[in-house]
Amino acid sequence: MRCISGMAMDGVRYPVFDIRRYSINDGPGIRVTVFFKGCPLSCIWCHNPEGISSGQTRMYAASRCIMCRACVQVCPGQALKPVRGHGIECDAERCGLCGSCAAVCPTGAVEMAARFCTMEEIYAAVLKERPFFETSGGGVTFSGGEPLYQRDALLSLLDFVAAAALNDGYRLHRAVDTTLFAPAELVREVSRRCELFLIDIKVMDRQRHRYFCGVPNDIVLDNMRMLASEGTTDYLVRIPFIDGVNSGEDNIRATAEFLASLDRPPLCVELLPYHDIGKNKHARMGTVYNRNGVPMTTPSEDTVEAALDIFKKYGVPAKV
Repeated sequence: MRCISGMAMDGVRYPVFDIRRYSINDGPGIRVTVFFKGCPLSCIWCHNPEGISSGQTRMYAASRCIMCRACVQVCPGQALKPVRGHGIECDAERCGLCGSCAAVCPTGAVEMAARFCTMEEIYAAVLKERPFFETSGGGVTFSGGEPLYQRDALLSLLDFVAAAALNDGYRLHRAVDTTLFAPAELVREVSRRCELFLIDIKVMDRQRHRYFCGVPNDIVLDNMRMLASEGTTDYLVRIPFIDGVNSGEDNIRATAEFLASLDRPPLCVELLPYHDIGKNKHARMGTVYNRNGVPMTTPSEDTVEAALDIFKKYGVPAKV
């Protein structure tokens, strides 16, 4: 049993795909954002598709490949072969996701998305940023993927980082970036362990939510009602704002009406204009971006202003 700052460690490794330092878009102040692997949704615009699977994910960028064939030589499953004009192709049925190819790649053309970290390693990354937390009011944000999809990891880490920080002489602000697509009791457990929720709302219509995200939104909306009526944890709402998906007046009005009806409205709504950064990641994973072929574009300034005006009319603070 190892220790950190006098606290016992369990040695369990948790699946994350990034630990981002100096994050300024995932809660107040300067933060460290920990991205968990695994998500029950499959949003067609997802900009972190490497976080959908809860296991390992192999990514390959042909543009970085110098065709040295080092990966071909070390692959224990003989899953790799050079193909003229296409770089190195991988037979998914033979690939064991062992990471040998990534370990020998001299250019970073091959990457393994998942990192399996102990609580000690995650807290060590957080602790490095303590001076920035104390001057900016920042802290740690658990994101994903969907952090609530990793129930045991999230609850353990929320408890551990808070206790470790107190042991080191400071209070750590904890935020959870979530879709709330999880059992209500788990949401309650998490709310008792964090200071802020960043809640994603995608689309208000149930069937459209299923079409765009792979699941209906009943659980999400029920959990928001529960948090607003039972809880005391602050929350923000973040909306990926996309022409062709959810930027229409009817959807924005329905969203504003729903939020205004809650017992405890959000601190703010943040509109996050669409970008297609996920397209390149899907190509590197060998998967399909925007599987439904939905025309998606960034909303115009007029569309953004119209949405902000609707939220204002319902008394819900909103910004871009």
